[in-house]
Amino acid sequence: MTRAERTVAALLVPLDYAALLAAAAMAYGVRYTNLATRWPTTTLLSFPEYVGRVSIIALGWIAIFALAGCYAAGARRRWTTEFGRIVLASTAGFGLVLAVIVFSRELFASRFIVLTSWPLAIAAVGMLRLLVRAMERICFLHGIGAHRIVLIGTGRSADALANALTQRPSLGYRIVHRTPILDDAAIAMITAHWQRGTIDGVIDATTPPHPEHIRQLLDLGKMHHIPVRYSADFLATHAPRITIETFAGVPLVEVHRTRLLGWGRIFKRVADCIIAGIALLLLSPLLFAIAIAIRLDSRGPIFFRQQRIGEAGRPFLFLKFRSMTDGAHAQWASLRTQSDRSGIIPKIKHDPRVTRVGRFLRRWSLDELPQLLNVLGGTMSLVGPRPHLPEEVAQYATHHRMVLAVPPGITGLAQVSGRADLDFEEEVQLDTYYVEHWSPALDLVICIRTPFAVIRTRGAY
Repeated sequence: MTRAERTVAALLVPLDYAALLAAAAMAYGVRYTNLATRWPTTTLLSFPEYVGRVSIIALGWIAIFALAGCYAAGARRRWTTEFGRIVLASTAGFGLVLAVIVFSRELFASRFIVLTSWPLAIAAVGMLRLLVRAMERICFLHGIGAHRIVLIGTGRSADALANALTQRPSLGYRIVHRTPILDDAAIAMITAHWQRGTIDGVIDATTPPHPEHIRQLLDLGKMHHIPVRYSADFLATHAPRITIETFAGVPLVEVHRTRLLGWGRIFKRVADCIIAGIALLLLSPLLFAIAIAIRLDSRGPIFFRQQRIGEAGRPFLFLKFRSMTDGAHAQWASLRTQSDRSGIIPKIKHDPRVTRVGRFLRRWSLDELPQLLNVLGGTMSLVGPRPHLPEEVAQYATHHRMVLAVPPGITGLAQVSGRADLDFEEEVQLDTYYVEHWSPALDLVICIRTPFAVIRTRGAY
């Protein structure tokens, strides 16, 4: 799912809400303006009071839309199917309002408004969705927001898929490169495109499917977190989390390695921005005091900036308060042999490079606070696996790279379960569990446990 698709999915909710309010306002205008002289009413509901009631009802209507699958993120369905869901959900909403009227014997002074709002809501939301889809297709025609893919394969299925995607750019796919087979050159080409950010996924439409090539492609996707789809027999697909779409009569299977997709991804990003923004505002006096303490304690910059590896193996600029002497990273090659834990990610309990203020900051994890800026910038999340150095990630085994499937976090399941006292394999196991079983509830539990982990100072080097 591309960023453009997530943006459209997120915008549909407020747009539908606005359309429902507009439909209700139109119904009010028709009843109390156009028809008031012909059919006068003894009870006039004021417009502000009416809007207040409608605002609450519209929220319930939106909830019904969600239950009906109108906000299924990344879903590509025909307009008739989407409109059918809107009609079904609007009818259910209308029925809910009627039920409230029957049992409460009030809500609106005019039953005409309720009856009129129903078809107006269907028309308003339907027209809005049609407009959004039309604008989306116009963007696709100009290459904006389209999935950029590498197509693998020759033969009937691959040719049919290539022709369909080329002749119908409104489908939202653009073939960046096509290769007949998945060989070493193709793997290098796909990896280079992905690292440059010039593709969004790979489709293997080889007919008949080549099991060994599919295995290599899935390994490539797992290694670099590249979305992969392939043409396959439905009964031969045993992946735990998959989506299946059909283009030009060719079934394509996409394997997902994490639950953090669609609306889950949108929810997590919104929560990150809100919480990080509030935290930076509330903690600004503390951040200022720490900056002064660092400046007075030792020479060097206040912030420590370093390249780390984030989601999908892409580098980003990692921020911390400086807790070591200036130029400490240059001594790391000689010190890493003194590591106090096993694995490819070393940790030193009594690091001689740490300053007096830095030891206090590390003791209470205060050196991590600038990463709230990384969270606002989108390169990190509040909760997720910790990011590592490029040279450390280069030593990852294939199963280690599972932790790169989601954005790195300030805190995570490994951090609240032992921090640096865990060896690297134990850390990977915990982070892999988080990636595969992500949920808002799990994030909440980790956030609640984080202060207790900091107070215990277990594993705080």
